[in-house]
Amino acid sequence: MNLHSSLAETSSRQLSDLTQHEIQALRTRFNLADAHTHQRQSTAQQKIVSRLPELWYEAENGLQATYERNFTEAFLRLHGQHTALAREKTMLSYAASISTMVAGMYLKQQRMSVTLIEPCFDNLYDVLDNMGVPLYPIDESALHDPDRIYAELKRRVRTDALFLVDPNNPTGFTLLQYGRKGFEEVVRFCKDHNKLLIFDFCFASFTLFGSELERFDIYELLESSGVSYLAIEDTGKTWPVQDAKCAMITASDDIHQDVYNLHTSVLLNVSPFVLNMLTQYVEDSRRDQLGSVRDVLSTNRDAIRKALDGTILELQEPVAAVSVAWARIDHPELSATELQRILGTAEVYVLPGRYFYWSQPDKGESYVRFALAREPRTFADAMIRMREVLDRHAR
Repeated sequence: MNLHSSLAETSSRQLSDLTQHEIQALRTRFNLADAHTHQRQSTAQQKIVSRLPELWYEAENGLQATYERNFTEAFLRLHGQHTALAREKTMLSYAASISTMVAGMYLKQQRMSVTLIEPCFDNLYDVLDNMGVPLYPIDESALHDPDRIYAELKRRVRTDALFLVDPNNPTGFTLLQYGRKGFEEVVRFCKDHNKLLIFDFCFASFTLFGSELERFDIYELLESSGVSYLAIEDTGKTWPVQDAKCAMITASDDIHQDVYNLHTSVLLNVSPFVLNMLTQYVEDSRRDQLGSVRDVLSTNRDAIRKALDGTILELQEPVAAVSVAWARIDHPELSATELQRILGTAEVYVLPGRYFYWSQPDKGESYVRFALAREPRTFADAMIRMREVLDRHAR
């Protein structure tokens, strides 16, 4: 069986989640599915790669705690999260999914129900659902008016915990557009009503530098409020390191010991070599203010904006310039599932929106998501292919 017939057979059946789509996309020429970083190294990053043997032997001869501390300090300083740095209670794992599993284990242990934002990447829903955590949706629109956030949460949230993604994947929405107020209102609601607040900050790097958004010290707000919280951060969507990554989970003092006990039941440590290498990437981004990352995304965002102009796809402009693009299908008879299949015939693989709407998949059939963290030349070629297909399917 050749590659094209294999993909055709796969596309003829319904895959169960987005990750299964992303696995298929890895076989295609123009993989615009997963949001992992596939762009080439910048000039400065090439120098880091040339030092990998040196970094290997450094890690081999050093203490695990040294590389954990160096990485955590570099990452939290880059993000301006000085309170989390001072508290020294952030736990490391090798993937955001592992940190989410730990959060899910805590929720299951405490028999908590969760209100989860929609749309969001379905991995969050799947991990929690597979652990038997009761889940209920809250539409992202509940957070779109800072003067109404508290009232909307009070009206809609009936569970023990509230789980938000900021910036959100796939839409790029972030509470940071309201300064501190949006976060303050969410925290105030959770504190007043005794809710555990869970944040996924895995796209937060895209709110740093080069925009009107300003990521303030969110952990200072969380700690000073006294709210019970879990916060997940990640490197996986920012730097082109072939999935050698690190995720973090931080817990409020009242639940930290319980979460720590669960975390140590899952893993011992992240590779000191990986931590040593990632620290170099984080420090490089501090020096260039994430320029090498933002430039690639900006180039590709301009390319997709031009490619979609005048087609049946309408780009939804994000609040935060995240590493994905979300587009609405303006065609009465074309679903996201069908559009994905059509684009697949041109070896362009995108994600259908139905999986992001985990409680009402049909609503997502009006949207598709594109990954932007790609080598610009390859991405430009994908846009040419895509435009040719779209022009044949004009409304």
